[in-house]
Amino acid sequence: MDITIILSFLLAAVLLTVMPGPDNLFVLAQSITQNKQAGIATSLGLCSGLLVHISAATLGISALLYQSSLAFSIVKFSGAAYLLFMAYEAFKDSGSATNPLSQPSRPYFSLYRKGIVMNILNPKISLFFLALLPQFINQQANSPALQMLILGGVFILQAFLIFSAISLFAGKIAFYVVENHVLARKFNLAKALLLALIGLQIAFSDQ
Repeated sequence: MDITIILSFLLAAVLLTVMPGPDNLFVLAQSITQNKQAGIATSLGLCSGLLVHISAATLGISALLYQSSLAFSIVKFSGAAYLLFMAYEAFKDSGSATNPLSQPSRPYFSLYRKGIVMNILNPKISLFFLALLPQFINQQANSPALQMLILGGVFILQAFLIFSAISLFAGKIAFYVVENHVLARKFNLAKALLLALIGLQIAFSDQ
């Protein structure tokens, strides 16, 4: 592929990733309420979920999903329900009589799995890649599918690096949150609210 196209795509990908959104805010919340390793585990899960969306976009499955209102609705409401369940769990933690961050930390594999499920059950991500990737494909070159996979790999790599940087930054301030019980509960409450808002936004959006 032309290096100019890759660099142009990389710039667009970085700008889209650093903009406040469900993924980086979720990584931030996990890093603060647990530690930087929890944020990195969540980041790995989210990026693993991206593999599914990129493969779907490359194979054209996303287009079929978009054309089937029933299939789209099933995936959309499943994702919304999962996020609302996670919001309920965070809300329970925020109401604990003790410091919610002093509770046993969730296993990193559990956070990794949550990141995957959270990403896969958001059909908008597949549609996003279906719309973005073709804009950087050279139709005159061979194998457009291979080009999409390469660009998808570039997107995943930069996303993981940015999410990891967020985790490291948040991990440095997590100690101060742990020492302040009131602030810790507020962070878990904010995480619950964030997840609920994302879930409701997915459930009630038109597309």
